[in-house]
Amino acid sequence: MACRIINKRRHVGLQQLSSLAETGRTFLGPVKSSKFVIDEECHESVLVSSTVRLLESLDLSSAVGQLLNEAVQAQNNVHRTGTSTLLFLVGAWSRAAEECLHLGVPTSLIVSVMSEGLDSCIEAVRSLQVPVHNVFDHVDNTKTFSGLESSSGSSCPFLQIPLDAGLIQKEHELREVASQSGTIYGLSGKPVKTAELFRTQAKAEAGKNTSPTPQTKAEAGKNTSPTPQSLLADTRCRKSVLTHSRHFNKMDHNEGLSKLGRFPEGRGAAARPACSCGDLVALEAGLSHGDPGSMGFVREALRLQCQRASGSQQGDRTPVLGFDISRVFTCCLPGLPEAFSCVHPGYVTAVSVPSTSLIEELQNQPLRVVLIEGDLTESYRHLGFNKSANIKTESMKVQQDSSEELWTNHVLQVLIKFNVSLVLARGGVSERLIEKCTHTKQLVIGSVSGDVIQAFAEASGAVQVTYITQVAEDCVGSGVRVAFWRSVPSSGDGVGRMAVMLETEGIHLVTVVLTGPVTAQTQSKEDRFWTCAYRLHCALKEQKVLLGGGAAELLCLSHLQSLAGRPVNEGSLVCSGGLPNASSWLASSLALYRPTVLKCLAGGWHRYLSTLMCNTASSASEFEASTFIQRHLQNATDSGSPSSYILSEYDKLKSGIFNSDISNKLDQIPRVYDVVTPKIEAWRRALDLVLLVLQTDSEIITGLGHTQIKSQEAEGLLFL
Repeated sequence: MACRIINKRRHVGLQQLSSLAETGRTFLGPVKSSKFVIDEECHESVLVSSTVRLLESLDLSSAVGQLLNEAVQAQNNVHRTGTSTLLFLVGAWSRAAEECLHLGVPTSLIVSVMSEGLDSCIEAVRSLQVPVHNVFDHVDNTKTFSGLESSSGSSCPFLQIPLDAGLIQKEHELREVASQSGTIYGLSGKPVKTAELFRTQAKAEAGKNTSPTPQTKAEAGKNTSPTPQSLLADTRCRKSVLTHSRHFNKMDHNEGLSKLGRFPEGRGAAARPACSCGDLVALEAGLSHGDPGSMGFVREALRLQCQRASGSQQGDRTPVLGFDISRVFTCCLPGLPEAFSCVHPGYVTAVSVPSTSLIEELQNQPLRVVLIEGDLTESYRHLGFNKSANIKTESMKVQQDSSEELWTNHVLQVLIKFNVSLVLARGGVSERLIEKCTHTKQLVIGSVSGDVIQAFAEASGAVQVTYITQVAEDCVGSGVRVAFWRSVPSSGDGVGRMAVMLETEGIHLVTVVLTGPVTAQTQSKEDRFWTCAYRLHCALKEQKVLLGGGAAELLCLSHLQSLAGRPVNEGSLVCSGGLPNASSWLASSLALYRPTVLKCLAGGWHRYLSTLMCNTASSASEFEASTFIQRHLQNATDSGSPSSYILSEYDKLKSGIFNSDISNKLDQIPRVYDVVTPKIEAWRRALDLVLLVLQTDSEIITGLGHTQIKSQEAEGLLFL
């Protein structure tokens, strides 16, 4: 856990949250710095390069640590992106809530106003959404840039810089910014062309929704300002925060999308235009976020998947029928040269080296296959199995060994009876069984993904079974072929495993093989690949993206500052759930405290942008970054329509306003995009976690009476 002195007179839970979040500060933005996590007891260390890997290596035994880990895991399991943003905002908004408490703002008002402020921000960023077909339908053939592998937009419009490791490092040294860019490895791509963003439709919508004319500006401000009645409704909704699952709305993804609401479907969503793989180049560049190598793997995986699905071999002209991410897999092989990383059709996995001679005999032959849904062990029983309560057995090791030997011999008899040469099991496999099957010419592979099992079932005609005793002739598939992924001397991963590939006619699986000299590097490459893959998958599914690079956060910051300056009708009633007869008190407090809470919430966005600029060496210090941001905020306010101002600046690539001065090839920089739902959910999860800890800790403290605590125990506690 990050070292920070905890002030017991202030909110302990919020301080712990911000302290934990500080550990992932350098993971924000496209230029990430890896960290060594050292165990103080055994002095072992591990190299981490992402928020998820960092939290896996930290001691999160505290209640706050577990809640933070569950929130990050929930975001990662569903979207595989947005975890760094979530972690940083948790820290920033924890400090904001802590500051509000220090200023005397009631907890109920902090919850209501912060919730209302975020909802209003989410509504405001609708004006920055761009239909996907606008990204690739209008390609300007007069401008080209050097391709995904050599240039990339950063994650901030102020920081659109070419991704050159040497250039980034030099800039960091000159400006004394403590971060280091990593070398990106990946496929080489073709030169891509820049896409002109036709913002007419988006700007028209922005003008319609968020850009009032001078004549109606006062009226618009009156309509869009959060009213006490809306705060009342929101507070009642927020009353259920403490009853939320600790997994933070771990619901069906489609249900989550429907609950978010508010997002316009985009005019291209109803009738999606047909596109080809070549049309997606600008979109892929915008979603790479400084990692063109990983996005190159994603692009190749999509191309192979589309070619197999359509039966077409048209290269970049292959039509995109969709990106089925459930049929894309990764195989990490540490210990091999990085140049071996590639995208391969079919399923590639690693098996033990002793199976090498068996694979040499089986390769290039059509094999009969059996698919096991669970573990292939003698002790495995399906979920829900109830052992008879009236039967007692002696648990002697001799009997157990004898039982496993009998079971192993029975499995071999079944496999020989049906002439089975390949067994794929979703769970674990008995080591004794693998050893015996190797001698009898049967290859057994365990820990196979359920999606892989299903794909082979569909392609080979096999029927999945739970136990080997259920195998019958009509359950056995055929036509599967096994071969070495590469020549025998070069396909080992250095830890006693050999890479093999399995294929059969009609299977549409794609495997991305990731290699590297050390395990930590291959893990990092795998994480980055899935992040890019899920971004592209989400963008194609939703058919819309957000202007990225900090544009949404800048608009949120400007929007909250505008809200803080608007008056509130003090005569209206507002109440907090669970506090009856407190309406008049809260109504009078709202006008006093609301601007303070909104400014503290906006401060989180400000810290987000300034940290982003420092991490990418665009600013030498947070003070310089803050000055830069304030100048744009003032310009946005003076324009009368912050969303239109941001849209306008996004089109001025040569203006030098939204670009770093270290790049002299601004016309070669692709635009930056963010996916909508993962970003919004990261914001919501961050605020939900902060408010949950805020309310939980305060309720525990207020539930204790002064008479129940001795004076020496009460020292250092603040009763709320």
